[in-house]
Amino acid sequence: MKILVINAGSSSLKYQLIDMADESVILKGLCERITATGGILTQKTFDGRQVVIKQDMPTHKEAMELVLKAMVDPVNGGIKSVDEVSAVGHRVLHSAEDFKTSVVIDEEVIKTCEKNAPFGPLHMPANIACIKSCREVMPSVPMVAVFDTTFHSTMPAKAYMYAIPYEVYDEYKIRKYGFHGTSHKFVSEETAKLIGKDSKIVICHLGNGSSISAVKNGKCQDTSMGFTPLEGLVMGTRSGDIDPAAVDYMSEKLGLTSSEAVNYLNKKCGVLGVSGVSSDLRDLEAAVKEGNEKALLALEMLGYRVRKYVGSYIAVLGGVDAVVFTGGIGEHSPRIRRMVMEDMEFCGAKFDDEKNKAYDSGIGYLNTDDSKVKIIVLPTNEELSIARETKELTENL
Repeated sequence: MKILVINAGSSSLKYQLIDMADESVILKGLCERITATGGILTQKTFDGRQVVIKQDMPTHKEAMELVLKAMVDPVNGGIKSVDEVSAVGHRVLHSAEDFKTSVVIDEEVIKTCEKNAPFGPLHMPANIACIKSCREVMPSVPMVAVFDTTFHSTMPAKAYMYAIPYEVYDEYKIRKYGFHGTSHKFVSEETAKLIGKDSKIVICHLGNGSSISAVKNGKCQDTSMGFTPLEGLVMGTRSGDIDPAAVDYMSEKLGLTSSEAVNYLNKKCGVLGVSGVSSDLRDLEAAVKEGNEKALLALEMLGYRVRKYVGSYIAVLGGVDAVVFTGGIGEHSPRIRRMVMEDMEFCGAKFDDEKNKAYDSGIGYLNTDDSKVKIIVLPTNEELSIARETKELTENL
């Protein structure tokens, strides 16, 4: 069974073709500059062969047509016929409260996604456009919507509710939803396999966008992102948690409208705003070595906020079996991992900084041999998570 995984943005489309017999990647590709001039598709197969197509893609339909053309390229493609694709899994940003799990796509699912587009105005229109285009060019292939929010749908109301009048929540569905769900799901399942029992896990998905989840026996109990991905941790360009009254005051002083203020908090703040250097931790690390105090402060703020959430989620779970790091920062920043996990012996987590410094790639254990809590680095694989969900829903259709 071969599954095509699609992750569509407003002007881009990432894809992977995965052979579910051994969960290997046959090929992966990227369409860029959709709806603009100068469109380009770049695809690589597992053995390094490459397809490059330079062609304008006015809509996602043209992009999907190019994807199918590249996949069956007679010299550098990965399959002989599109008929080899058994199903398509689409990453979709938001399920709102309508879906608790991934679903096979039909017209009603699309209508519901269109209704929920205001919850994700930057991503949902592109997700929906790509689904429609894909169904048009592959009409006989079953397709699945895998939402970025549904893994967090097991949160209890006490965790997802904001303290606003209930009728406002009831009418407008203003609540915490959480994001990065495909990553948190994959990492929680793989961690449970490693530690071999029902478990209490705190997952730190740390990248330019970051979130933490508290997972008990495979079910999310709480997560750091909220109504949008702006809530929670200090991130690359996002402020994370901030007093709304401070936002109002800042907006007045800077002359910002409310929508401009939200954009400011999303794109001009975080470690970029504090450091004045970059949103990329590699640049901040270099600046710290040169004695840049603001860069160091930005890193310390990031590490502190993660640490604070980890501690609170250990309390939520009533203990912890594993703390897991994933994502670009989680996998590649020994400094941040040390900031988060040093002096955590009070909860049974004994951190080994020599193992932390020595970690290079793959699955790594950063705890001492006598630690009651596992401290793990585990690379995420969101595409494989989407493919697994798609296989489960379509293999018997």
